[in-house]
Amino acid sequence: MSGTNFLQLHTRDVPRGRRVAWLVSQVRTALREGRVETGTRMPPTRALAEELGVARGTVVEAYRRLTEEGLLTANRGGGTVVSASPAPAATTTGPISPNPGEAGAEPDLLDISTGTPDLSAFPRAAWLRAENTVLSGSGGRALSYAPAQGSYELRTELSSWLARSRGVLASPERIIVTGGVTGALSLLARVLLDRGLGTVAVEDPGAEGNRRILDHWMAGLVPVPVDREGLVVAELAATGTATVLTTPAHQFPTGVVLSPARRRALLAWARERNGLVIEDDYDSEYRYDRRPVRALHGMDPERVAHVSSLSKTLGPGLRIGWLVAPAHLHEDLVRARWATDLGSPVLPQLALAELLRSGALERHLRTMRTRHRRRRDAAVRAVAEHLPDAVVEGVAAGIHLLVLLPGHVDDAELAARARHEGIRVEPLSSMRAAPGPPGVVVSYGTHPPARLASAIAVLGGLVKRS
Repeated sequence: MSGTNFLQLHTRDVPRGRRVAWLVSQVRTALREGRVETGTRMPPTRALAEELGVARGTVVEAYRRLTEEGLLTANRGGGTVVSASPAPAATTTGPISPNPGEAGAEPDLLDISTGTPDLSAFPRAAWLRAENTVLSGSGGRALSYAPAQGSYELRTELSSWLARSRGVLASPERIIVTGGVTGALSLLARVLLDRGLGTVAVEDPGAEGNRRILDHWMAGLVPVPVDREGLVVAELAATGTATVLTTPAHQFPTGVVLSPARRRALLAWARERNGLVIEDDYDSEYRYDRRPVRALHGMDPERVAHVSSLSKTLGPGLRIGWLVAPAHLHEDLVRARWATDLGSPVLPQLALAELLRSGALERHLRTMRTRHRRRRDAAVRAVAEHLPDAVVEGVAAGIHLLVLLPGHVDDAELAARARHEGIRVEPLSSMRAAPGPPGVVVSYGTHPPARLASAIAVLGGLVKRS
């Protein structure tokens, strides 16, 4: 979009040193009042600077700040576009509005419990180019049926991607495209049930979503404690179960990595028990201190079923994940996938294959790592300021923090009071089977730093009054 009429800007009487803040404020107001819609292309920085009579650096810095807030998105070759409208200004005395467009958020609640990435940063231009490439070059194939286990193009690209990024060596024939991690777990549960394996061990504490899916299908769940080295394999061996679900790369919610000794012990258990380890490769794409830990699957492909998705990289709404299972389960899983719904939609699979092939996905992931690292740092600083007696864990990876609270705090009561103040946060107790210290999980991927700081300030005020 050229011109600035939609912004109604002028620079009269604005001191030179305040022009960046002034421009940011004016653009925010224009977006909030609906004078510009999501997806609108912003004027080029040089053109806007000339029209306003300011230095180009002023506009560049203003765009940078608005991008950090999640209001604008810079697309390589596609200019800067509006990606969201700002929420009403947050205060610590009244309700804080949720992130615009966030699925599952209740009205008037700012949700820091949902572990989604910054969906405003979805690479729209790259995705549209990928779809155009697919539609212009595939004839009618993009709109026809694909094999139930997924399009061969996507499975081929995933095979290369998994090998270089996760150390998972699997041919395209061994990969099954699923409806996210949830779809992969549902497939595994049904096949295991058919084989008389009705119970599964789960981490304690652990992800509620995974527990609910498995509890829907399986006859019973057996909690196994997690400590600073990850899943306690000695406790697993005592359960008598033959299947376990674990998050070895970045345990949810504690953030610990399964230690080398525990990895060896877990695989030894699987061989002795003739069991199956379901590896949810949760948050493996976001590691901030070093290269991500290699997937467990590479150590014993015939004892580990590897499941993952791009929900934290692109967005959960795509509903694309994958499953690499031991050979003795593969055919039954493909048959179950076919019987469920004939497989996933073809066009998104082919578009994702093009993003992988072109390198666009890896470029996007590098951008997201940088953005999420800044938001993590802002959340850690806010906790240090407003919750000085808390202990923060899980900072090295992922898009959430585990904030352990003083022992006298009832985390469930704190979450209920926070909801009354306009903040949705998940208490650690809701993720436990056995009692443990109180805490809350703060997901920072969705919100810009200022909004995170406001939410954490509310929590700090509530804890002080506990």
